[in-house]
Amino acid sequence: MSIPVDPYYDKQYNARASVTDYDQYPRLYRSLSDAAHSSLQVFRDIAYGPGAGERLDIFPAAQPNAPVLLFIHGGYWRALSKAESAFMAPALVEAGACVVVIDYDLAPAVSLDHIVDQVRRSLAWINAHIAEFGGDPTRVVASGSSAGGHLVGMLLAGGWHADYGVTDSVLRGALPISGLFDLQPLLATQINSWMNLDEQAARRNSPQAHFPCQGPEIVVSYGALESAEFARQSQEYLEAWQARGLPGRFMAAPGRNHFDVVLQLGEPGTPLYRAALQLLGL
Repeated sequence: MSIPVDPYYDKQYNARASVTDYDQYPRLYRSLSDAAHSSLQVFRDIAYGPGAGERLDIFPAAQPNAPVLLFIHGGYWRALSKAESAFMAPALVEAGACVVVIDYDLAPAVSLDHIVDQVRRSLAWINAHIAEFGGDPTRVVASGSSAGGHLVGMLLAGGWHADYGVTDSVLRGALPISGLFDLQPLLATQINSWMNLDEQAARRNSPQAHFPCQGPEIVVSYGALESAEFARQSQEYLEAWQARGLPGRFMAAPGRNHFDVVLQLGEPGTPLYRAALQLLGL
């Protein structure tokens, strides 16, 4: 039985309505990413699985054995792609990182279970193959924004690693930005018109319900201009992570909204850029 739309939650999770000109952000992501593709060495459309959408781009570092940043795009699991998600590559490659951006299939054509499986398989592929492209598989940091932050949370979750042939220490660190960690509130929003989640699927795919016994250092962030619910999601996830004795901290992003906060990853000197370098060991 579907849950009626709750006006409060529907407004709180309507990220596009929280800014005056949403359309400028995908255009900006794409223009910056196009510039990265034209200015950097890149291995494009490498298959991490058999599906047509299971592809990734690798921006190698100049030096071998480089730490790796895996970036997972947002878009409420139904929009964007790796083509808009390389905006951080120039700054991070210059600092000595190997950057990997991935595609995954989008809702409503596939379920969230399917998307989570794809992202986990992409990380397993990176673990097995990134050394061939100059990356260090023991130093992989995952980051993503919004739905990408949720998918980072599902990489941090416990209980899945053995099925994918990786250890539970496959990640060195993580930087989820504006993530969704408890999907229960989304059942009462218009988002569920394309996600088609029931209560079991929401819990199964909520990082807040699947903390690991051990985990890497994480940095959690969201823009200061975001809604109270997006702020709550990150705060409660980080508090529960720390309560389990796991290493994590908050990084504030003053003056940033849901869509421009992630751009800090490609802006040297900003708090999130510095946090990424720290997690990468650079």
